[in-house]
Amino acid sequence: MSLLELKNVTKTFDKKKILDNVSLTVAPGRIVGLLGKNGAGKTTVIKLINDLLTPTSGEILFNGKPIGPLSKAQISFLPEASCLEPRLQVNQAVRMYADFYADFDADKANALLDKHGIPQESTLNKLSKGMGEKLRLILVMSRNAKLYILDEPLGGVDPATRDEILDTILHNFAEGASVLLSTHLIADIERILDDVVFIDDGKIALAEPADTLRDREGCSVDQTFRRMFKC
Repeated sequence: MSLLELKNVTKTFDKKKILDNVSLTVAPGRIVGLLGKNGAGKTTVIKLINDLLTPTSGEILFNGKPIGPLSKAQISFLPEASCLEPRLQVNQAVRMYADFYADFDADKANALLDKHGIPQESTLNKLSKGMGEKLRLILVMSRNAKLYILDEPLGGVDPATRDEILDTILHNFAEGASVLLSTHLIADIERILDDVVFIDDGKIALAEPADTLRDREGCSVDQTFRRMFKC
């Protein structure tokens, strides 16, 4: 059974189609890149999966059932913008997640904070951009979820920090779970991807294993995307 399935999903705002008949499957144990330029529809897909928006038509299933309270309890979501109060201390953020999510592993979070040198007594507004992004990712990845959805996790950080973030993703999601990673920075993330989905103008243009795409096209995922959409 698929972990996540979108069936002919359309989303319309003010009579404009933002998503047009999107069908997408995510299998268990996969890291999937939802790849597209800014405005392609990636964030709308993510909000629909997280039940933050309702499809105009179509169906979204999680473990074979319609999304709702059960899926929310098993999906760990990193939004593009932080929702954390800037005056919180790091250790307070950890306690907040532990109180709110039954599947949150505080010991794992604290170990990752120590590994990445993030001071527990610091307030969030005193952290560097890179430290702040790593903190948000650590909180999300420290849940024992079935699906991790990461919306632009590399935005605004330097290349070295990007590598650290990717390694944190690669080594810290729960066994058997999947990751859906939305980004336009394809070259930075393609090394960790099992599957790729190209979305353009609200439509799925391509969906297949990353290695299959590389073998067929004879080049990287990033090069294929640039060629298809003339980036």
